[in-house]
Amino acid sequence: MYQDQTLKCRDCGADFVWTASEQDFYAQKGFQNSPQRCPACRQAKKQQLRGTRQMFQATCADCGKACEVPFAPRGDKPVYCNECYPKHRNA
Repeated sequence: MYQDQTLKCRDCGADFVWTASEQDFYAQKGFQNSPQRCPACRQAKKQQLRGTRQMFQATCADCGKACEVPFAPRGDKPVYCNECYPKHRNA
């Protein structure tokens, strides 16, 4: 039903592909307009709107490596680094 479309980013001017599956997703969500920004500029815009997150220093409970997390560790629950977290995600 949908076909990939090449669009131009309004921020950086780069061409990007709006895939058929993305178009289907937009339609399911009720969005009527195509994206105006490439994925990189959309992500940058979200970061800008969200603001800079405060990060906290922690030590991974698995490997002992120093890491940064977006919440203040309280000590009552283990904290995992990006590499170890997926192993504990469904536990």
